[in-house]
Amino acid sequence: MSKRDHLKRLPLERYRGQAMVHWSLTIRGRRTGWLTVPFYYRFRELLAHACFRYGFACPMFCLMPDHFHMLWAGLFDGSEQLLAMKHFRKSVNQSLKRIKFDLQDQAYDHVLAESERIDNSFREVCDYIARNPERAGLVPVDEYASYPFTGVVVPGYPRLRPFDASFWDEFDRTVSYLIKEGLLRFEMGSGSC
Repeated sequence: MSKRDHLKRLPLERYRGQAMVHWSLTIRGRRTGWLTVPFYYRFRELLAHACFRYGFACPMFCLMPDHFHMLWAGLFDGSEQLLAMKHFRKSVNQSLKRIKFDLQDQAYDHVLAESERIDNSFREVCDYIARNPERAGLVPVDEYASYPFTGVVVPGYPRLRPFDASFWDEFDRTVSYLIKEGLLRFEMGSGSC
């Protein structure tokens, strides 16, 4: 058995709390053929569960024919993106293995520095992710919004659409609300949960 090389990670605290991390995961051998509409929806489902379980939002993801990109933004002090990624990779790999694919051994990450977290810089990372299909020649220049495998997942807010004119205002309001109020708000006696 050959020894596997693992990418070096930053100290654990860089992945905790309200960290923002650009994750890139590659299909083993850069194989193609796994990316279908049903898998896209399975991916969204798995990502939504990870978002709820580990307390983060994904303002942009893009599934490409042989890899995918995601930007994760922690919502709470207790958010742990390395644990979330371990769980998420396992779930995605289980689904991929059903169709005879799997992920490479380790995800690549880029933890955004404080200077990259301000509005314009943070949105540039999202734009970079969204424009992957354009750079790969899958869609014409400036037609990246038409690519069907790009999206956003914010826990509890399935109607957010990353290319709507009001997206960033809605995203900012929603994330601010989640940071302040949490993922679950239940009032006793309201008759609903």
